[in-house]
Amino acid sequence: MQMVMAIIKPFKLDDVREALAEVGVQGITVTEVRGFGRQKGHTELYRGAEYVVDFLPKIKLEVAVPNDQLERVVEAISQAANTGKIGDGKIFVWQLDRVVRIRTGELDADAL
Repeated sequence: MQMVMAIIKPFKLDDVREALAEVGVQGITVTEVRGFGRQKGHTELYRGAEYVVDFLPKIKLEVAVPNDQLERVVEAISQAANTGKIGDGKIFVWQLDRVVRIRTGELDADAL
């Protein structure tokens, strides 16, 4: 099993959610986060004054998937979140050693 974490632009959330549903993902965790990458934020003008926005609003998605579903999930997120502009985000993948469904005690793939 793998854990997939993606940082995306907020307005792409619905597109990514729909793409994940199409490849069979049954559950995701979504968190509103703020951060920056290579773009290092940007400058905005508000009431005539310039100020720097260091941390940009982003969405963090977390999805636990079986190994055989990993490539389809990564591809679905990558295509749905892509705008072709700076700040589209990143996808991180790491190994899950164990998953337990609290209610039933099911383990690993059965718990997903």
